[in-house]
Amino acid sequence: MDSMPAIRFINLDRDLERRARLEAELRRLGLQGERFAGVLWATLPEGDQRRLYSEPLNAKQFHKPLVNGEKGCYASHLALWQWLQASSHRLVIVLEDDVRLIDAFTSACQAIAALPADWDMIKLIGRSGLGKREKLASQVALCAGHDLVRYRRVPSLTAGYALSRRGAEKLLDTRIPFGRPIDVDLRHWWESRDLDVRGVEPPVIVLDEETSQDSSIGVKVAEDGLRSKWRKFRHKLQYSLCNAWHGP
Repeated sequence: MDSMPAIRFINLDRDLERRARLEAELRRLGLQGERFAGVLWATLPEGDQRRLYSEPLNAKQFHKPLVNGEKGCYASHLALWQWLQASSHRLVIVLEDDVRLIDAFTSACQAIAALPADWDMIKLIGRSGLGKREKLASQVALCAGHDLVRYRRVPSLTAGYALSRRGAEKLLDTRIPFGRPIDVDLRHWWESRDLDVRGVEPPVIVLDEETSQDSSIGVKVAEDGLRSKWRKFRHKLQYSLCNAWHGP
């Protein structure tokens, strides 16, 4: 399909079952997608770890330290953004390996590829994919049964999205080093040179019920103590205020 953008899915070497499931999903829709090797954080040289993740930034921006799985997940997305920037592609469809594709995935991606180049990121799944109501600022038809939307509050899921070259440039300029999990960080769109984040509603991917329950990120740091809870509340309040200030 000449009008289909490049598809890359992030997958750790050890996650063979996840890779097989997603490759089967792509074959089912007659699509070509390539595996992009995920980053196993513990195997990165210490210099790369210090360059990518900042403990002082984490202490300032988030209510608890990140675990290696969260750091590796972010580093994997960063590596894919760098791949796009170094390639000749105008955009890329980024998938994590715990998703299933609905039949409209193909037509939605083709419609995204045909859009004017005035967007940075288009999420293929949001809160409505988890049965929650999405807060939207606007919506226009994208393809049969699906709209292109602007969010009032950007959802946190990073399981699937389209990224333009302009979006990759903005993110790489502003997100190294990082201090938050990637799904939280991308919600702070104003910190990335007003990253233009849109979405597809209803979603064209869903979380795989089996693989998404067994996260490859691992066990996260527990949110113990009043101090951690207070910091979490403070960050959520700060987010709401900043989002309202910068938003539509």
